[in-house]
Amino acid sequence: MQFLWAFLVGGALCIPAQLLIEYTKLTPARILVIYVVTGTVLGSLGIYGRLVELAGCGASVPLTGFGNVLAKGVMDAVAKDGLIGAFTGGLSASSAGISVTVVAALASALVFKSKAK
Repeated sequence: MQFLWAFLVGGALCIPAQLLIEYTKLTPARILVIYVVTGTVLGSLGIYGRLVELAGCGASVPLTGFGNVLAKGVMDAVAKDGLIGAFTGGLSASSAGISVTVVAALASALVFKSKAK
């Protein structure tokens, strides 16, 4: 049942992005920002955490999950360190994901040859 919820929630999160790509002139970068900000807002309101409990990776892997991690990290750091946590909490909470992304991008750049459009 957990796999079904992950599939359904992950798909439901991806459908609006695909519709925005297909039917609007929004660039993928703008859609990315919309998703991260949406995840941050829903995470700070406590809504996205319940979605992650229900769907697991179906909710934590999409970009909205990254926004949720940022919001949770900031809230935890502010509770622990005060105002300075607002500036350090998001990066502390998401540092592992950012590091993996940078290493994967480097590996891809070394393995594949880029082509001009």
